[in-house]
Amino acid sequence: MTSASWNDADVREGWAQIAGKGPFVYGLTNYIAANLSANVLLAAGAGPAIGAAADWTTTFPAGANAVWINAAALMSSDEESLRAVARTAHAAGTPWVLDPVAVGAGASGYDDFIRSLLEFKPAAIRGNASELIALAGGAATGKGVETTVSSADAVAAVSEFAARTGTIVAVSGPVDYISDGSRTVEVPGGDVRLTKVTGAGCALGALTAAAIFATGDPLRGAVVAHAAYAVAAERAGARTRGTGEFAVALVDELSLLGEDVK
Repeated sequence: MTSASWNDADVREGWAQIAGKGPFVYGLTNYIAANLSANVLLAAGAGPAIGAAADWTTTFPAGANAVWINAAALMSSDEESLRAVARTAHAAGTPWVLDPVAVGAGASGYDDFIRSLLEFKPAAIRGNASELIALAGGAATGKGVETTVSSADAVAAVSEFAARTGTIVAVSGPVDYISDGSRTVEVPGGDVRLTKVTGAGCALGALTAAAIFATGDPLRGAVVAHAAYAVAAERAGARTRGTGEFAVALVDELSLLGEDVK
């Protein structure tokens, strides 16, 4: 296992590539997380579009540079909308990221549907430990949208799942772990208040999609997104006290990371 952080030149270069390419990133996410996800993408230099309006689900995934699907988009979009986005992105060769929110929390029909999206070969899957263990076929341990196990407990499952599916799998926690099945990278850092801000993990899925396109490498892109998010959270945490100002500061610090790579 190797380690990566914002101090690595390769990570900073990858971050600069997002703003340099300004990717159009289309996503379906839940209405709770949409605002933060869009602002995180804008802070990185990407251009977001979110939602299942009219025929967006069958046109935008083909024209976008990257796509993400947050499973909780089912709160306001139907199953066919999610399938259409995944199917269109796959057919067009657009890299897309799946965030399996709340998989393993006991809703078996929901879990089965989210698993069915794997047919369309996401470039990466990002979630918490309980979600990813359950998605991989392990014991369901989620408590709603929250994990009941640590990211370290999911490393073996994440690596095996990545190898089996041929996709990058990234688990978030006190330490993030990203694997392609043969290589696993740990990304330390962050701030505990990421778990107290609605949509913080969901926004990381959107950012991962942008970074995968910008770098042209799903493993590297996922590492870049997680390392940048971790340092931005650390910096935001160092200058704030409560969770509300932390959420605003997180976006601010992401928007300022470019100053480190000029």
